[in-house]
Amino acid sequence: MYELKTKPNDDSVIAFIETVEHERKRDDAFRLLDIFAETTGYEASMWGSRIIGFGRYHYKYASGHEGDAPLVGFSPGKARFSLYLATGDTRREELLGQLGKHKTGKACVYINKLADIDVEILRALISQSVRFLQETYPE
Repeated sequence: MYELKTKPNDDSVIAFIETVEHERKRDDAFRLLDIFAETTGYEASMWGSRIIGFGRYHYKYASGHEGDAPLVGFSPGKARFSLYLATGDTRREELLGQLGKHKTGKACVYINKLADIDVEILRALISQSVRFLQETYPE
C-alpha cells in the first residue's frame, strides 16, 4: 500500500526558515509565514522536510486513495517559492490572473519573490483555497 511521504511533524518552522541561505528569500519566507497564518487563522507546521502547511484536511478520491494534507502552504525552494493552493475551483484562475508575476504547475503556484505579486490577491487565493477544500472535503 502507498504511504504518503509528506506528513506533519514537530520540526520547527522558524528553524527551517532560518536555514534559507539568501537573505531576501528568508525575509520573504517570514513574511509569507505571517500572511498565511493571519489569513487562515491556523498555526504553521512542517509537513515533511520542506513544506510549511496551515490547517489540515482529509481527502478520499474515487480510486480509494486517501490521506491528509495541509489546506494551504508554501515552501521556499532555492530558485523560487512553491505555493500550495487548492486546484479545481474556477475562482482560482480569476484570482491568478490578478496575482502578478507567477508560473503554475499541476498543483503549485510558483513565485520568485513577494515583490512580484499583489499580496492582497494572495490573501484572497489563500482564503478561497481554504474555503474550497473545507467545502469539498467536510470533516
